[in-house]
Amino acid sequence: MTLRTDGKGTSLPSLDSTFSHEEVSMALTRCGLLVERAETLARLYAQHRDWTVVEEQWVEERFDERSTRGSSKGIYRALSSRFKTAGSELPSIVQLPTVFDQCETKRDKAQVLYFYLVEDDPLVKYIVHRYANRLQESGVDGLDFEQDTVERLLNEFHYDDGSEFDYAESTTRRWGEGLRSVMREIDVLDTQQALEGQIPNIGTTPLLVASGYSWETHSDDWLSQPTGWLYLFQPEQYWDSLAERISDHPNWEASGIHGELRLQPVADTYDWAEPWEGEV
Repeated sequence: MTLRTDGKGTSLPSLDSTFSHEEVSMALTRCGLLVERAETLARLYAQHRDWTVVEEQWVEERFDERSTRGSSKGIYRALSSRFKTAGSELPSIVQLPTVFDQCETKRDKAQVLYFYLVEDDPLVKYIVHRYANRLQESGVDGLDFEQDTVERLLNEFHYDDGSEFDYAESTTRRWGEGLRSVMREIDVLDTQQALEGQIPNIGTTPLLVASGYSWETHSDDWLSQPTGWLYLFQPEQYWDSLAERISDHPNWEASGIHGELRLQPVADTYDWAEPWEGEV
């Protein structure tokens, strides 16, 4: 049984003119994924279940190792926003520590956290969306993260009122640096100097999250346009292999009609991750 697409759904629909001025920010200039600190924050929330308590403890104990309360609060706001805005497309924050415990590498954790960034930051989502389509259209050559390419894509962005992207060149440059740091964390760029991307390896846990994200976004039709796989830059020729890996997982079931593969969670999408009850 194989995964079949109709050839029409592999390119993602444009996100241009989707977001308002109020939604869009350059928050990526403040911090990237910060894997260890984001994991600590998730565990703090899963332990206390109260953002006020979490913020007080975060700032007082300087979990982010910042020298001032102001900078510590800035990092807290950036990271906590990613968890607060996450919906049913992703594991809940109280499940995240269990998700992290099932990750085999730091890269796995980064690939999980990447989806929370994408969902929280419209500009990141827009650019990731564009690069996912570039991959589908041009192959790995489309994963060109040179600053000129990033800026050209940003300059093609329009707000929902039709106005154009307009930030200072220095800010845009720092944003590009932030984007490349994220791409390094998720294994798309392999060195500090690299600008040409590669197809990242995906561990079992981030694959479960990417597949769950796709299912929650598109339901039964998700395999014709697996958004989570595309956002992790997996070209179509990899999809059969990814589908086979998912179908082997006990929390997913495979079926088929006329030889066409169907995949869906057995119960709730993220039942494989229990809410965490531990201590930081």
